[in-house]
Amino acid sequence: MQTRFSSEHPVDSIRIYKLALQEKHMSNEDTPNENPVLLLVDDDEIYCEVLSDALRKRNYAVSTAHNLATALELARDIEPEYAVVDLRIGTESGLQLVKQLGELDDNTRIVMLTGFASVTTAVESIKLGAVHYLTKPATADEVVAALHRDEGDATVEPAEQPLSVKRLEWEHLQKVLSEHKGNISAAARALNMHRRTLQRKLAKHPVKE
Repeated sequence: MQTRFSSEHPVDSIRIYKLALQEKHMSNEDTPNENPVLLLVDDDEIYCEVLSDALRKRNYAVSTAHNLATALELARDIEPEYAVVDLRIGTESGLQLVKQLGELDDNTRIVMLTGFASVTTAVESIKLGAVHYLTKPATADEVVAALHRDEGDATVEPAEQPLSVKRLEWEHLQKVLSEHKGNISAAARALNMHRRTLQRKLAKHPVKE
């Protein structure tokens, strides 16, 4: 005879009800989070908070970090499918993190953000495993589009004018800095320039063309 939830069998009804709750709880625990996991790394905490909120509204499970050490620890823990990394994180280079994320999982899709765009850093970020490179402030929609972009844009027009002298200097500084793996002291020695002078030049935003 099938046991029913009724007052005739109160003990059995309670026992079966408890078993049903336990099965439901175990089922919920076994169900993975369907939202894709994204790691956002930026030392600008306000921008990071605004962008992370916007990405969560677009159904990403976002974890944030404001330095390389925390970001790498988080990456090992959460195993992100996506990562958005700022080029400059304090005095550290986000390129280092891009390389480390690729070593942890070469399937992680990474977008590099920067307020200091240069040809060298764009090329290096792609070579190290990033799928795209965006200039800040990038919107959440731009970030999402970049994360899922697999092909280049053949419609982009080449520049009609050559770079200015100031812009060429900026690009050269970035190239030398990249060659010395972000080490400002080593780059300054290679440029025969005082370290503080190089720091001041690097702290300036590049000249817009």
